[in-house]
Amino acid sequence: MKIKNQVKFSFPAKSSNESFARSAVAAFLMQLDPTISQLSDIKTSVSEAVTNSIVHGYKQEGGLIYISVAIDENSLVTIKVRDKGCGIKDIEKAMEPLFTTGGEERAGLGFAVMQSFMDSVKVRSTEGKGTTVTLKKKLSYDL
Repeated sequence: MKIKNQVKFSFPAKSSNESFARSAVAAFLMQLDPTISQLSDIKTSVSEAVTNSIVHGYKQEGGLIYISVAIDENSLVTIKVRDKGCGIKDIEKAMEPLFTTGGEERAGLGFAVMQSFMDSVKVRSTEGKGTTVTLKKKLSYDL
């Protein structure tokens, strides 16, 4: 597929920047005139991926989070959220609902939420080098 438009940005892995990330992605996607529901699904998924990077990837000790958003000629949105944190030892286990390494205050539903809202969720990770979460959603309309 041919990319029609794309944007890339990075920011410090701080909880206070999570809302910036979801708002920046949403603002970029406004060119596709998404429905409120589509935008909400994407914003929630981006929030979950960014929060995972902050809490699990960097263990709240800081670093940078990198986001890229691409729109192809068929209105397929591809969002990549990447960190250079500790990585995930067992991706399959980490994606199980209710599994968390974040302590009692974490529900372990981040990946489940992303999977319920997006068409595709893929995770690549290398221990000690970081994690990339790739989220895809086709923005189409039933007319």
